[in-house]
Amino acid sequence: MQWRNSSNNYGLVSIAMHWLVAIAVVGLFALGYWMVGLNYYSGWYRTAPDIHKSVGILLFGLMLVRVIWRFVSPAPSPLRSHGRRTRMATKAGHGLLYGGLFVLMISGYLISTADGRAIGVFGWFEVPALITSIPNQADAAGLVHEYLAWGVLIFSGLHALAALKHHFIDRDPTLKRMLGRADDHV
Repeated sequence: MQWRNSSNNYGLVSIAMHWLVAIAVVGLFALGYWMVGLNYYSGWYRTAPDIHKSVGILLFGLMLVRVIWRFVSPAPSPLRSHGRRTRMATKAGHGLLYGGLFVLMISGYLISTADGRAIGVFGWFEVPALITSIPNQADAAGLVHEYLAWGVLIFSGLHALAALKHHFIDRDPTLKRMLGRADDHV
């Protein structure tokens, strides 16, 4: 398998980033959902949010690399079997996922830095608090973060269902391309 995308298939770098983002999104959602129920006396009360923030910052970096990579190694051409509506829905869906993820991560940053403290990332480095003057910053960003987390998770599920529909109903290589198993002659 090649590192870069070809006109017909995704390369190893794009595939790895796609699945890392998918795992991180589901894992961050599960961790976030679990940690909001923790009480002050739980041993995870401080640790879980620190892990959530650290992985979120790393995910933000990965998403920046992913956007840059799309310019360096453009996505494969759409399948010939996909009509105009499918192609438009694909572009819109990916745009919503990318945009939703970036807004979700920025809102998390605004929650975490509202008090002026930097975000430590696994003790490796810190991300400074650059914006702290938005009125009710933590509360407003918290609402955006909560609702958008649900939205991104639901939309990611729809994205996965669409891939399964293409695989099992349409019998086209859409899913195989993201698994690195599509034929070169798509």
